Amino acid sequence: MIEFKLKNSSAKARLGQINLNDHNIETPCFMPVGTAATIKTMSAAEVSSFGYKIILANTFHLMLRPGVDIIRKHDGIHNFMKWDGAIITDSGGYQVFSLAKLRKITKEGVHFSSPIDGKKVFLDAKISIGLQEKFGSDIIMQFDECTPYPADKITTEKSLDLSLIWGKDSKNSITKEKSNLFGIIQGGIYDDLRDKSLDGLMDIGFDGYAIGGLSVGETSEERNKVLDNIAYKMPKDKVRYLMGVGTPEDIVEAVKRGVDIFDCVIPTRNARTGFLYTKKGILKLRNSRYKDDMKPIEEGCMCYTCQNYTRSYLKHLDNCKEILGLRLNTIHNLYYYHDLMLNIRESIRNNKFDDFIKEFYSNRNS
Repeated sequence: MIEFKLKNSSAKARLGQINLNDHNIETPCFMPVGTAATIKTMSAAEVSSFGYKIILANTFHLMLRPGVDIIRKHDGIHNFMKWDGAIITDSGGYQVFSLAKLRKITKEGVHFSSPIDGKKVFLDAKISIGLQEKFGSDIIMQFDECTPYPADKITTEKSLDLSLIWGKDSKNSITKEKSNLFGIIQGGIYDDLRDKSLDGLMDIGFDGYAIGGLSVGETSEERNKVLDNIAYKMPKDKVRYLMGVGTPEDIVEAVKRGVDIFDCVIPTRNARTGFLYTKKGILKLRNSRYKDDMKPIEEGCMCYTCQNYTRSYLKHLDNCKEILGLRLNTIHNLYYYHDLMLNIRESIRNNKFDDFIKEFYSNRNS
């Protein structure tokens, strides 16, 4: 039920199209994160109006609240949140990393203490896949362990071996043809372990492949080295997904290395703390110099925020902790990220991606 078509390339950078159930998505693309079935401060219709075709939701948190029964009463997550695009759900594997103090890993699965009320929660591959299928996700992720950073090689290999076992269990737990299951490559910063993970996943066979266990504390140089080694080895006829990344610079570098899709909380989270993205870099709204600045966040930006409000007003909203400020900042950052991906796609389509990279970094150094 998922098909990836390569439409053009520039060295390792790929312009593609994902045909996914009833959705057509051009890549490279960025997916806003809707952890609790919402992009924070935004309605689904607003996010769609920016041009986004796919978002990500969080299986672990939706399992805790509202719970799978409530979502099923709404006939699935799309109708629950009134999103008419595609939805990818993670498996809960990231929470194995992020909730390290609240969980115990066994070969069978992971025992959590709920971060909400402390109740005991168990998650394994079968439960994770079952939840994602009941949510009605368009793409579901295998259950895995997101390896922490730093981790020695022995620990990292044990972790990826467990993820391979859970990957096979995940595939064996599929019950619906349209589930579109993605495998997740682990292996930390060790090239040979990343190769081992990819080979094992390809032996199992998945509808797409993701690179996990990055953006967890490693340097950008270490991350790019991992991508240099593994991205081009991933199947050419499958979607290549880099999980949890990232900044505009991270995305450009990953596209350069052959990655197709991305998700990250950065644009929405940073919007709520006054970090606003522009072609010249980050505008830190809480800087005192913006108190009487009559310019928009970015000259020439066509987002609703920049077309209607000044930096001065946005700083005022931030100072007063007004909810409107969070919304207006988020509108701009989401618009910026969508525009960034649109320009990346156009540059690859027109065989000018190298020129795009030069201009991208030139603007940041101006």
